[in-house]
Amino acid sequence: MWIVRLALRRPYTFIVMSMLILILGALSIFRTPVDIFPVVDIPVIAVIWNFNGLEPQEMEQRIVSNSERAYTTTVSDIEHMESQSYNGIAVIKIYFQPGADIPSAISLAAAESQAILRTLPTGTTPPLIVQYNAADVPVLQSVVYSDTLSEDQLNDFANQFIRTQLATVEGAQLPLAYGGKQRNIMVDLDPEQMLAKNISASDVSSAFNQQNVILPAGHRQDGRARI
Repeated sequence: MWIVRLALRRPYTFIVMSMLILILGALSIFRTPVDIFPVVDIPVIAVIWNFNGLEPQEMEQRIVSNSERAYTTTVSDIEHMESQSYNGIAVIKIYFQPGADIPSAISLAAAESQAILRTLPTGTTPPLIVQYNAADVPVLQSVVYSDTLSEDQLNDFANQFIRTQLATVEGAQLPLAYGGKQRNIMVDLDPEQMLAKNISASDVSSAFNQQNVILPAGHRQDGRARI
C-alpha cells in the first residue's frame, strides 16, 4: 500500500490534488455539451425530388429508380440507400461509409441529378439535397390550417412566410412544406378539334410554356405602365 504511506508522508500534496480534482470536475460538468441524441458517425444526405401530380408508384418507377441507379454509378463511398415516395414527392436517403467525404458526395449527387433530368418526366426540377447525421430527427413539426384560405394559399403562406422566418434559426434545416396545392393551370382538350387542326397536346403545352414568361416592370413608349 505504497500510495497510503505516500499520502501519510505528504498530506498537503494530496489535499491540493483533491481540491484540483473537485474544481476541474465542476468546471467540466458545466462546460460539457449536452445532447439528447448521441453523435453517430454515419453521414447521410437526403435527395428530395418534387413533381406535382405524380402518384407514389409513378414517383418510384419514373424518378426514384432512375436516380438511385445513377447515384450508384457516380457517387462514391455509398453504404446503402433508402427511399420513400409520396404524392408528388420522393425522398432518397443515401448512407455513406464512415469517414466519407460528404462535400464531395453532395457535389457528385447534385451533378448527377442535373445530368439525369433529361431522362426524367418533362418538367422535373432539380432536387433539394440536405445533409444531416443519422442521429438527427425532426424535433418540430408545424401544421398550417385555415377555415378561410384555400390549399394553394396555405402552401404559398407556409413556403413564402413561415419557412423563411424559421430559416434564421441557428442550426435549423427546413425542407419545403409538404401538402396543399401549388398554382397550376388545368386545360381541357378536345381530341377531335385538335385532330382537325393538326395540333397535339405537346403543342398546347409548348404554347403555354412560351407564354409563361416573366417580363421586367417598366414603362412603354406611350407612357403607360407595363407589368
